[in-house]
Amino acid sequence: MLKSTQVISLIAATLTMGVMTGAFQLYSYAIMPGLRSTDDRTFVAAFQAIDRAIINPLFLANFVGALLFTALAAVLHLGADAHKVLPWLVAAAVLYLVVFAITIGVNVPLNDAIKAAGDPDGIANLAAVREQFREARWVQFNHVRAVLTTVALGCLAWALVLHGREV
Repeated sequence: MLKSTQVISLIAATLTMGVMTGAFQLYSYAIMPGLRSTDDRTFVAAFQAIDRAIINPLFLANFVGALLFTALAAVLHLGADAHKVLPWLVAAAVLYLVVFAITIGVNVPLNDAIKAAGDPDGIANLAAVREQFREARWVQFNHVRAVLTTVALGCLAWALVLHGREV
């Protein structure tokens, strides 16, 4: 029973981490570079729309699930029989905890600030709103999130391999 629960939690952690890795990478290599080349009105309107759309149950389930399932997998592997798997799970959990903190501490406040500016049609100085958004800071920290989740996903993939060898 424990082995089944371990592998289910490990697979769930890997899947949710993979989804989050893809989301952060997509922002890094497609969404933000695409928005960077737009005028201020388009940038503000598009970013606001994207941010409103991403706050949905599926995204939130993966965002929180990556942390919870990784932590659960680590806890379930605390026994001596899983000593090779545990360090990789702990590493993935710590990496994603940093991602979680960056998201809550840096990216979300910037997202909230640009949304609080209101409807772009009613903003007199869209360039100022875009400047106050601190686009470069948002992008820089998103790149960090993309790299850290990629490494965490690699740790989880390796943990799956090691878990399979121990069974």
